[in-house]
Amino acid sequence: MIADQINHARKQIRTRDASPSSSPTPMESLVSQARPAAVLWLAGFLQAARLHRVVSFCASSRALSIRIAQCFLLNGLIFLGSLLTLKSVVIPTLLCILPEQCNEMGGHHLCDHTAATAIYSFLRWGLVEIFYVFWFYPLYVFSFILSTLWYNDIAKHALDVVKSKSLDSTRALDDRNVTEPEDQPEGFDRVALGIGEQVYSILLLTIFFVEVSVIGYVPYFGKAMNFLLLSLIYAYYCFEYKWNFFAVSLNKRLEFFESNWAFFAGFGAPCVLPIFFFSPLTSYGLMAILYPLFVLTAAGTQAEQVIDELKPAHEGKLQRVPVFFVAKRLTTQVLQLFPAMQKEE
Repeated sequence: MIADQINHARKQIRTRDASPSSSPTPMESLVSQARPAAVLWLAGFLQAARLHRVVSFCASSRALSIRIAQCFLLNGLIFLGSLLTLKSVVIPTLLCILPEQCNEMGGHHLCDHTAATAIYSFLRWGLVEIFYVFWFYPLYVFSFILSTLWYNDIAKHALDVVKSKSLDSTRALDDRNVTEPEDQPEGFDRVALGIGEQVYSILLLTIFFVEVSVIGYVPYFGKAMNFLLLSLIYAYYCFEYKWNFFAVSLNKRLEFFESNWAFFAGFGAPCVLPIFFFSPLTSYGLMAILYPLFVLTAAGTQAEQVIDELKPAHEGKLQRVPVFFVAKRLTTQVLQLFPAMQKEE
C-alpha cells in the first residue's frame, strides 16, 4: 500500500512538472489568439466609426472643409450621379426606343424578322459602351488622380489641426517609438533616405495590392482573405499620412502594424464593405467618398493608447503576423535587379 501511494505521488509530481513545459497544441494557440484578435478588431472598427471627428476637424479648418466638399461634389454628385443617370434614365430610354421584347416593338411585322431584336440589342449595347468609353472611364481616371491629390491635402490640414491644438497625444506611436536615433543622417543623406523609403513603400504596397487581388480568386476562402487583406491595406493607407507627418520610419510603422494587425483590420473594414455589395464603379465612387472620412478618423485616433488600454481586457498578447512578408521578399528581389542592370550597361 505504501509503495502504491509513493508511486502515485511520483506520477502526480511528474505530471505537474511536465505540464508547464508542454507546448500548446495548434488549437490551443488558435483559441488563445482569438480573444485578443476579436477585442482589437472591434476596437479598430469602433475607432473608424467615430465620424464625429470629421465634423470637429472641418469646424477647425476652412481649407479642410473645402477639400471634403470637393470630394463629395466630384465623387458623389458627378460620378455617382452619372451612374444613377445612366441606370435610371439613359438605359430605360434606350429600352423604350430600342425595345428588348418583340411584342414591345411598334410594328408587329418586325417580329417576323429575327434580326430586328438582335440589331436593337447590339445598338443598345453600343450606345451604352460609348457612354462608358467617352464619359465614365475618363471621369474615373480624372477622379482618381484629383482625389489622390485632395486626400494628401485633407490629411495635411487635419494633422495641422492636431498640431495646432497641441493634440500630439494622437500621434501614431508614443515618444519612445517616434523619436528617431540621434545618429540619423543629416542634409542630403537624410533626404536621400526619405526618398528611398518612399520608393520602397510604394513598391511594397503595390506588390501587396496585387497579391491581395490574386488571393481573391482562390476558391472557398479567397473572398474572406480578400476582405481581411483589403481591410488591412486600406487601414495602412489611412494611417500612412499620419506616420509620414510625424516622421515615423518605415521599419517602425511596419512593426507596429504587423504587431497589431487585428486592430487595423477592424479599422479598415468599414471602408472596404462597398466592394462586396456594389458594382466596381459604384463601389469606387462610394469608397472615394468614405476614404477621406476615415483618413480624418485615423488622424484623431490614439492607436497605441487604445491598444494599451485593451491589454487587460483580452488577457493575452496578440502574436505578430508577417502581413507583408511575401511583398517584402518580392520588393527586395525587384530592387536587387537595378544594380545588376547598371552593371550590365
